[in-house]
Amino acid sequence: MLSPTVQVLAPATAAFAIGICITPILTHYLYSYRAWKKTPGKQALDGAPADVFNRLHEKTETRAPRMGGIVIWASVFITTVGCAILAKLLGWPTLQDLDFLTRSETWLPFAALMAGAGFGLADDLLVIRPGGRGLPLRVRLAVVLALSSFAGGWFWAKLDVHAISLPFHGHLEVGWFIVPIFIIVSLALYASGVIDGIDGLSGGVFASVFASYTIIAFTEQQLDLAAFCAAVVGGLLAFLWFNVPPARFYMSDTGTMALTLSLSVVVFMTDTLGGGVGIAVLPVIGGLLMVTVLSDVIQMISKRVFKKKILHIAPLHHHFEAIGWPGPKVVMRYWVLSIVLAFAGVIVALSAL
Repeated sequence: MLSPTVQVLAPATAAFAIGICITPILTHYLYSYRAWKKTPGKQALDGAPADVFNRLHEKTETRAPRMGGIVIWASVFITTVGCAILAKLLGWPTLQDLDFLTRSETWLPFAALMAGAGFGLADDLLVIRPGGRGLPLRVRLAVVLALSSFAGGWFWAKLDVHAISLPFHGHLEVGWFIVPIFIIVSLALYASGVIDGIDGLSGGVFASVFASYTIIAFTEQQLDLAAFCAAVVGGLLAFLWFNVPPARFYMSDTGTMALTLSLSVVVFMTDTLGGGVGIAVLPVIGGLLMVTVLSDVIQMISKRVFKKKILHIAPLHHHFEAIGWPGPKVVMRYWVLSIVLAFAGVIVALSAL
């Protein structure tokens, strides 16, 4: 029987290796079919042109293809399904130990990852058309709302989750309100996907977040969930290998929607269901994701209520670009902060067990 450590690290290694191997093939097709935005330019959340962003990224927006997120979820898919098929076909004990696709722990986060990948890919395909703008925001939010409602309902009705854990204070009973709580968390995490705005930024931050939940799930003895999170980290590192400046491709919506929806499920799996505090430590571990969302919200409120902007441009990482920070400096400092926050969140989570 394989040790628990090997059961977790092997899928991460496999996903990384698979991601490295499939990237040249993916890159060939993305460049052959010119899978990038044909016209640069974005709009702010209020519908006005994002003039500062467009000035900063007028050239880079059409420099590289979108849909680089395929590397992440495809490597996780191949690893997950491949281990399951080999375990069933060959029946070797070693392969059975490496099969982490189980109904009790990983079906739901895996399904969320693939559903988000599919809808995000549809949006990206619409974006890369001449004059394409992708799916309207209301449609994307409706998709996230529908998927998160289903997942939240599954937690409440099927998994009997009706409470959230507070560090050092036990459980807080919320009953069926667990469903709207799940929806709010999912929408907030999806909104944080706009952190995919500078070469290498989103990959490093999401890798730290999923690595943290790998450790948390591992300590909760949810080995299959830990293996799944580790596989996502492996896929992210493979993506990041090619996404450091200058990026070969951008993660775009097929990556961010897959990761944020799957992360929502992982967060709740590591809460009362796993005997931990997965929800409570999310604002710490995902602190940069939360800051990204809040900076957008604060900017929008300030513009509507006070008719002035607080930041040069939202979200915050683009504000730093606007005041003169080079993109790599923003990325490296975000990576440092994401690692620090990941350690802090894991420490709190482990202390509360």
